Amino acid sequence: MELGLSFSLLDPNIWGGLFALIAMEIVLGIDNVVFISLIIAKIDEKKRELARKIGLSLALILRIVLLLGISWVIGLKETVISFAGYSFSWRDLILIGGGLFLLAKATQEIHNDIEGDGEHHFGASRFFVLIILQIIFIDLVFSVDSIITAIGMTDHVEIMIAAVICAVIVMYFASKQISDFIEVHPSSKIIALSFLLLVGAALIAEGFHVHIPKGYIYFAMGYAAFIEYLNIRRQGKKAN
Repeated sequence: MELGLSFSLLDPNIWGGLFALIAMEIVLGIDNVVFISLIIAKIDEKKRELARKIGLSLALILRIVLLLGISWVIGLKETVISFAGYSFSWRDLILIGGGLFLLAKATQEIHNDIEGDGEHHFGASRFFVLIILQIIFIDLVFSVDSIITAIGMTDHVEIMIAAVICAVIVMYFASKQISDFIEVHPSSKIIALSFLLLVGAALIAEGFHVHIPKGYIYFAMGYAAFIEYLNIRRQGKKAN
């Protein structure tokens, strides 16, 4: 694939591909948005907006860099290690590492939320940097998965970059809405963390070449979110 305007903007297939890619990037970005929304809630309110901008800016930069090095990204699917009858590529190892990280992080957060145990607190600056480093890592995991999926949908890198930019803009506003909702309704945090547990398990399974359709995960969590919405409405009516 070469970067350059090698297509006509009047071609309806180009616009159809662009909108399909934007929709796909937004759907695949839901996991990223939920993680960022949850983790920045732990930062001082004055720094949350900065953390959100940094996190999603890094997501955008990583995706564009990976697209510009698309031949290298394709190479990530080549086998680098075999063990116990399984063959693993760098992509598989990245997905497994990201999945384990999400499982550990979500489990820790659920434990802290239920047991009321506070985290070990660092200095404000060090804690902020630690949060950003976690966002960078999870951005990398989701970016690799997102770009490899996008490669199969179009041959035009320019279209992929345009779709990524549009999707990240949507993700930015969505993450603010999710953060605000969790702030007002803390009980919804458990649903979001459960979503990350499912995503983590799906990433590990994908790393072992067991594909779990994301639609199943999104449906399950959408249903749970709908029930939570009904509970919130019910509590609101009781309060009135």
